[in-house]
Amino acid sequence: MSLKGKTLFISGGSRGIGLAIALRAARDGANVTIAAKTAEPHPKLPGTIYSAAEEIEQAGGKALPVLCDIREEAQVAEAVGRTVEKFGGIDICVNNASAIQLTGTLETDMKRYDLMHQINTRGTFLVSKMCIPHLKLAKNPHILNLAPPLDMKAKWFKNHVAYTMAKFGMSMCTLGMSAEFTRDGIAVNSLWPISTIDTAAVRNLLGGATVAAMSRSPDIMADAAHAIFMRPSREASGNFYIDEEVLRAEGVSDFSVYAPDATGPLAGDFFVPDEVFARTDSKIRNIY
Repeated sequence: MSLKGKTLFISGGSRGIGLAIALRAARDGANVTIAAKTAEPHPKLPGTIYSAAEEIEQAGGKALPVLCDIREEAQVAEAVGRTVEKFGGIDICVNNASAIQLTGTLETDMKRYDLMHQINTRGTFLVSKMCIPHLKLAKNPHILNLAPPLDMKAKWFKNHVAYTMAKFGMSMCTLGMSAEFTRDGIAVNSLWPISTIDTAAVRNLLGGATVAAMSRSPDIMADAAHAIFMRPSREASGNFYIDEEVLRAEGVSDFSVYAPDATGPLAGDFFVPDEVFARTDSKIRNIY
């Protein structure tokens, strides 16, 4: 089972989970478009679209770095068009780009509110919309949104209602599009980690080195995404997958490789429903 020759369009894939998914596909020999805004090195954030493309090529894939702000319809259309021109089509769309700010209602500036909704909800809708005509022509087409299960409990809203609304907007794209495109055989799913993931967002915004030490590497999300892409699109759609559960279904039982330096329990991610922790035999501390 391989992604050799398949083409992935990944938004915001210059670092973190998006890049990890790209590199996992590249090891199979896939083609990957990295559509993101980072063309110049950032003082606090690693990676650019060009460094990501270089890593993809070194891993065995083919890369197309495209400078793209997914808030801009014309830029997304151009990025998709260039992907099809270079690789002949699109097999998989990964909506990875996301903006975050965990502030309450009174502390949330409307400019930031707009940014989160434009990138998370609108961006996911727009990128999917542009890719779908090409996915309809693919043999096993998938859309994967890096978005949480729709667990409509007040605890997920009360401290950061604006962010939750924007993130759940991505999840609602999964819910609606999975039903809308059933006849076309396009799988539309969400994937979310049961634990925190050691990314720039965690290190810069969500607890720093302390939480990073209680987190897994992005590789677990990449391996879970790869497993989802291998599933028949007509038989695996409309799911809100959790990374560890996906891999357990594939026969994985040892998850220490994803956090080899952890000395204590890992931190559970937010948006993970209580019942997921209850049914998963995992040494992860549910802190929400």
